Amino acid sequence: MYTISHEQPEDAAAIETLLEKCFGPDRFRKTAYRLREGLIPTENLSLVARQGDDLLASIRYWPITVGNVHDGLLLGPIVVEPERQGEGIGVALIRQSLKDAREAGHRFVVLVGDPDYYQRFGFSSAFDKDLALPGPVEEHRFLVAELTEGALRDVSGMVAGKLPAVV
Repeated sequence: MYTISHEQPEDAAAIETLLEKCFGPDRFRKTAYRLREGLIPTENLSLVARQGDDLLASIRYWPITVGNVHDGLLLGPIVVEPERQGEGIGVALIRQSLKDAREAGHRFVVLVGDPDYYQRFGFSSAFDKDLALPGPVEEHRFLVAELTEGALRDVSGMVAGKLPAVV
């Protein structure tokens, strides 16, 4: 059995090892990765699943804006140890993190992923909602979900990473 908890700073190396194992170095060329450059994951939404001392899976969220006006979240990456895929660990991480995001007052989430997998969580085409990414993406894989009803009303434009405020 595994447990889900908030990611801790000491998890970073194990998460990076798992990402390398599952996605390899080509992941850094993808638009979603480039969008996250320089950003800090959204606190309290980055989760890990572990069994004992073994890190089995990770999910992270990142602050974004759409059209430089509307705040939202970018989900990803989500990664599960290959030999543990199909056990529902990723589903549990997504459900818990979306619940936490909704409770924290976040309004919508975008991601790049398999629409057949993510539609069960309420995701649908972001292009159909007039959202855009600043780089290449397979149109059917660019998805968005409202966390509150009507959250995407009057939201359109380019997705951009939201850098932390400088104090």
